[in-house]
Amino acid sequence: MKRIFIYSGLLWLAAVLSSCGIGHALVTNHNQNATEVHLGGNNFKVIDQVSGSSEVSYVLAMGGMNKRQLYQNAYATMMKKANLLSGSKAIINVTTEEHLGGFAPFFVRRTITVSAQVVEFTR
Repeated sequence: MKRIFIYSGLLWLAAVLSSCGIGHALVTNHNQNATEVHLGGNNFKVIDQVSGSSEVSYVLAMGGMNKRQLYQNAYATMMKKANLLSGSKAIINVTTEEHLGGFAPFFVRRTITVSAQVVEFTR
């Protein structure tokens, strides 16, 4: 009987002290405008891979910003790194990744990372 209490106590301690996290990725088209680009020919080259990240922590389900603001901050950081102002460049293959970790409901950390490829058109 004593061994059962020790093993269940160790199992409970391992469950409490282990950090768990949930992650998922989402690929979407963020270019919802009237510009039409044809990538069928050899008229572009991939010049860079850029990403931006934003993180927030919640203590007892309070604090920080909402998910939409978190995404906007990560996307803005990525766009600054992309440097699209010089030349004929565009971003493609935008991927959004979200990770939740911590000890819910006491402490939760949410991280959103947005990444994309930068292409430059040659013709």
